Amino acid sequence: MRKPLKDLCERMLVSGGIILAPEGINGSICGTWDSVESVLAFIQSDERLKGLRLIESPVSPEEESIHHGHMSSSPLAACEDAPFRWDHVRVKLKKEIVTLGMPSVSPIERVGTYVSPKEWNELINHPDTLNVRNDYETRIGKFRGAVDPCTTAFRDFPSWVDEHFKLDEAENRFNSTSPVSMAMYCTGGIRCEKPSSFLLSKGFKEVYHLQGGILKYLEEVPKNESLWEGECFVFDKRVSVDHGLEQGTYKLCYGCKKPVSDADMEAPEWEYGVSCPHCYNSKSVEEKERARARQRQLKDGVSSVALTKARNQ
Repeated sequence: MRKPLKDLCERMLVSGGIILAPEGINGSICGTWDSVESVLAFIQSDERLKGLRLIESPVSPEEESIHHGHMSSSPLAACEDAPFRWDHVRVKLKKEIVTLGMPSVSPIERVGTYVSPKEWNELINHPDTLNVRNDYETRIGKFRGAVDPCTTAFRDFPSWVDEHFKLDEAENRFNSTSPVSMAMYCTGGIRCEKPSSFLLSKGFKEVYHLQGGILKYLEEVPKNESLWEGECFVFDKRVSVDHGLEQGTYKLCYGCKKPVSDADMEAPEWEYGVSCPHCYNSKSVEEKERARARQRQLKDGVSSVALTKARNQ
């Protein structure tokens, strides 16, 4: 399926990233309405992928042009080490859609109970609420009172659970002193499925997760009723969104691929394309110099393109 899907996206000028795995499909794509509909129709023509959950975010023609790298204001991040590229589509084959490092945990076989955004506020007043995103995502926004595991990678989640809940080693299950119920959430509702399956396999009686994730909640729940605090990090050129899926205020540090605020960009550690206050100390002198060299190459490339266009006019 990978090659015909990639070929179709390229033919329809659809950009973004798609992951294919034995447990399903996940991705984010951008294009004109008709082109995206064509790609979705092809995906859903596969019997295994019927009933996809979709989150749509309409964009203006200008925003679509920026996304595809067709304008001078497009991000200078279209290189192989960027978290996402604007000028083509990547279709990857992986063992897991989200890497938990435990292939035996299957959301296809067992998963928690889905809770709609409109029912979420009432639910999280009772069980513990667990954020299953990484630390840089949580730094810019989370649900009020949610427990933050402070993980830097998703595969750290099982060990965090083992450390924070009492495990009966003889049965490899949590004992009666552990919480009976747990509600969890993630960006789009995909990442929650695997940890919910994991907790159920370990003896949790009730596990809930937010259907459609934070994005669906921000889309459907009015701001004056919302329990969400801050903005939501997204893995596309918007970087972050607010209530109503409005464009957020954060930008991306291309040194570490993490969100930065206006205040971060005023800090002495900030250098465009090189570092920010969150990654400055973790980068070696050599890494910073390589990043500077890459930025010079990108800028020289833009200048060359601009000069060529001027000569052809």
